[in-house]
Amino acid sequence: MKCVEEEDEESVYTAKRLIDSHGLNCLTVHAATIHVQNEDEIVKAIYYGKVSTDFAYKLSSPVLVVHSNVSRRLPENLRNKFMARIFKELNHYATSLNVKLALENLSYASTGFGKNVAEIEEILRTVDDGTMGITLDFCHAEATGQTISLLEKYNKRLRNVHLSNRAHKPFDVETPNLSTFLTKLQKCDYAGPITIELNSRCGIEEILKTKMILQRILN
Repeated sequence: MKCVEEEDEESVYTAKRLIDSHGLNCLTVHAATIHVQNEDEIVKAIYYGKVSTDFAYKLSSPVLVVHSNVSRRLPENLRNKFMARIFKELNHYATSLNVKLALENLSYASTGFGKNVAEIEEILRTVDDGTMGITLDFCHAEATGQTISLLEKYNKRLRNVHLSNRAHKPFDVETPNLSTFLTKLQKCDYAGPITIELNSRCGIEEILKTKMILQRILN
């Protein structure tokens, strides 16, 4: 969603034409995100969230992946105050457009708050209006050692799963941790979607190799 940050909001129509011309469905959109460090940045976080919701709506995506939108360096009282203000706006706006929000667990190196079960629980206590779902990012969870804990805690709330190798690199072989995760995901009766979220340096062959490995495990 760099197009939101760069204020290229018209690019959503190009994306829609490409999706439609190939007969595809847009199952999820990832929100543009700022990890707010002070009160002055709240307006920008809300703007990013609302424009991202507009993108999801225009692309007929049922799910918008979101972060906590607050810095991990904030003290608890400010963290919760800021999150409450941001998501009071975003929850209402997303509901009005029939877009479901799905909170993503963050990476080890992220500047944002929300990397493990305890942090996710704090966020949900503050912002969940009863409709918030979860996006489980396998790459992030592996780096923080939270994969199984997150899956066991939130398998009934999953709206999306991000899959990639460490540092969002492709898979070139089946790994034990990936196989275990996908097997447990199936046992939870998760119906999808699964998003292959690779870094922008990956080529077509690497994308297809990753897809083939995932399909082989799932089948």
